Amino acid sequence: MFSASLLSVALLALPGAAWSADKGSADEAVAMVKKAVALIKADKAKAFAAISDTANKEYHDRDLYVYVYDLNGVCLVHGNNPKIVGKNLMALADSNGKLMIKDMAELAKSPAGKGWVDFKWPNPVTKAVENKSGYIERVDDMMVGSGVYK
Repeated sequence: MFSASLLSVALLALPGAAWSADKGSADEAVAMVKKAVALIKADKAKAFAAISDTANKEYHDRDLYVYVYDLNGVCLVHGNNPKIVGKNLMALADSNGKLMIKDMAELAKSPAGKGWVDFKWPNPVTKAVENKSGYIERVDDMMVGSGVYK
């Protein structure tokens, strides 16, 4: 009886574990940003090409991807949506009215120059608008970010 109960619990846990394995973690998002920051500092053109290349698994992993904006809100490169590159998105609001790019820019300009911003954004895997936490770090006059869907 005990082993049957244990097996039932284990089987119920598997779908959740598999689902969470399909999602990037906060640690993975931070690591991806740090890798992108290092490459931007070494060779900005090479970094932007790598971030834009959806086949490059260093900057695209499941629902994780990198984005770079200048501190005025202009998208410089986006690993999931190249259509927004070159556009000023400072006034872009999520479905709750949150100005996430503005919040990221303010965080990047703060003494810490890095941190997390919560907002809603389309998940590239599920195609649904989901809660997301974006991690950004300032490098020169840019903010480099990635984020996790919750």
